Amino acid sequence: MTPQALTETRSARQLGPAALALLKQFPHRRPVSRWAATEQSREAVLARLLAPPFVLDAPGSQDRRKVGLTKVLQWLEQYPGQTWQDRWLVSGADAAGNIDWRHLATRWLQSAGLAYRTRKNDFTALGSGILPLISGDVIRPSLSWLLTPGTVQILTAEMARSRDPEGFAALVDVCRRDPANATTKDGALRRIATIMAAKGGMVRDITAGDCVEMVELLLSMATEGPVTTSAYFYQLLHAMGVFPEAAPSTVRVVSGRAQGQISVEKMIDRYQIACRPVRDLLVDYMREHQLSVDYTSLRQLAFGLGKLFWEDLEEHHPGIDSLRLAPDIAAAWKQRIAMKKIRSKNASGEIVETEVPRTTKGLNYLAMVRSFYLDLAQWAIDDPTCWGVWAAPCPIREEEMSRRKEHASRKSRMDQRTRERLPVLPTLARTIDTERTLAAERLAAAQATTPGDEFTTAGQCWRRSVNKNPTAKVWADDPHTGKRRDLTPEEHRAFFAWAIVEVLRRTGIRVEELTELSHHSLV
Repeated sequence: MTPQALTETRSARQLGPAALALLKQFPHRRPVSRWAATEQSREAVLARLLAPPFVLDAPGSQDRRKVGLTKVLQWLEQYPGQTWQDRWLVSGADAAGNIDWRHLATRWLQSAGLAYRTRKNDFTALGSGILPLISGDVIRPSLSWLLTPGTVQILTAEMARSRDPEGFAALVDVCRRDPANATTKDGALRRIATIMAAKGGMVRDITAGDCVEMVELLLSMATEGPVTTSAYFYQLLHAMGVFPEAAPSTVRVVSGRAQGQISVEKMIDRYQIACRPVRDLLVDYMREHQLSVDYTSLRQLAFGLGKLFWEDLEEHHPGIDSLRLAPDIAAAWKQRIAMKKIRSKNASGEIVETEVPRTTKGLNYLAMVRSFYLDLAQWAIDDPTCWGVWAAPCPIREEEMSRRKEHASRKSRMDQRTRERLPVLPTLARTIDTERTLAAERLAAAQATTPGDEFTTAGQCWRRSVNKNPTAKVWADDPHTGKRRDLTPEEHRAFFAWAIVEVLRRTGIRVEELTELSHHSLV
């Protein structure tokens, strides 16, 4: 099964009735493996993607794009297939995500003697080369590839420039009339570009079903980490007139589920627990707590018990169906829950995953599971018919819940940070004071200058800006770059940055105390 089909299957399992009805009326476009652009020869692809509208204006950028494009095509040619899309899927790049696929390509380039001396250069070149292949519709990565770990950089600008300038211009015009903030609008345009990259075609070729598929995938990804699940991109397309009149206009209908609170059953079912009796037990247990805790705490409880506890056990011990855990199974689980994976860049610019301790939250999740076992044991006495079958020894001992070691570790980390930063404190104080002085001199010199005239401060030449309407702020232009700067808030920020640093270092108070300072505190 292809990665696209896997994505569709995972999404389809979670569709609500409204979303299923919408998909039936307005189907999403299914992935295909053959179309004109992906069947072109290597020479034809290079000739097309190195000519307008794919040509870059920045000096050197076009040369880097040509090198990267050639490297990607050379790598894909090593795999069987009648189209570039076939080779893309066979290579395993689609399953790897939009960062990790570069490791696969880099290893082949090194073995073939086509790599740069510095691995980071290949990493950058491959990223430059994949963009024209996507925007030129030579390959169509799956939605999950385009979103994992995040949307491909500058995808929106690339699609708007080379794929459908008129379509994106119309979208920008709709955005201009809409009161939503710039971040929401930029995110919506990014989602639209992502759908075009995965499905092909122009903006007006997007269907309501494509949007439902995108929203459902985003919602499923949100259970694994912070992901923006806004369906505002659908509203933009609807306002632009892309969809038929019968298509719904509200985000709530498109998402196929309510945007507010969800039931405890759906909270647990997110984790696709295989053992049905345990799944039902977790649902019943959460129902008992539903009236005594807030919604956020309930979701956290579902995450702790459903994902970090039982889903983890099923992943490492398939077929497990009892809460009575063997000592080795319990010990291994506690070691796993104590760590979490984080993504970061190494010295060569590559994204790597490392395991780090969970610190405070690790004990919190242990406490959830311990309370779960103890509650079942107590409830089994009161109602043995309902809960008695689930009573089992708790795998977490009381002494494991002590926070003394955690508090000592936290204090050790705080002390270490202080020791690391203390030697550079004089440099920080000196730099802040210098910036405050320069900002004040720059503002004073500008205030003494007639608008339109030039002035010099700290060896740098400026021109005071001419404003149509009188204003209390003082603006200045850099004659060399033409960049305009508001000198009034710059001086304000520079002064208070200096004041904050000086108060903190001379008094030793905490930031929380600093924010509560008033003139009554100065005695």
